[in-house]
Amino acid sequence: MPITFMTKEGYKKKMEEIAYLESVKRPEISRAIAEARDKGDLSENAEYDAAKEAQGLLEMKIAQLKDLVASARIIDESKLNTEEVQIMNRVKIKDHATGATLEYTIVADSEANLKEKKIASSTPIAQGLLGHKLGEIVEIKVPSGIKKFEIVEISF
Repeated sequence: MPITFMTKEGYKKKMEEIAYLESVKRPEISRAIAEARDKGDLSENAEYDAAKEAQGLLEMKIAQLKDLVASARIIDESKLNTEEVQIMNRVKIKDHATGATLEYTIVADSEANLKEKKIASSTPIAQGLLGHKLGEIVEIKVPSGIKKFEIVEISF
């Protein structure tokens, strides 16, 4: 089983999600199955089939989350620094072609969320930035070609 690196916050969110699925969603689906079963003939009961399918999908999601947290290793944030780009750093980069400034936090794949400007460490941009220092210009291969970015800030 591959190791998954997570922050304390990310681990806590996954554990809360598991608790919610087990304590709220699982009973809801069980009630839906019971209600559908009470309606009679199960061989032609679309509600029963749908509820059983939802139950299967829910149990699969719970199992996946439990596997994820079982293989999780919490990142020791006290060992992080801003000398060079590493996982958990917030990085501000300037696109040389457009002059646009972008800011991302590089996180474990399981915590990636573009709306929160958190990119997975396995993405091309994160891979291209990791290990580089403030002021360096890096060339990163993205789907539209090769782009040049200058690292203008590294923080937490």
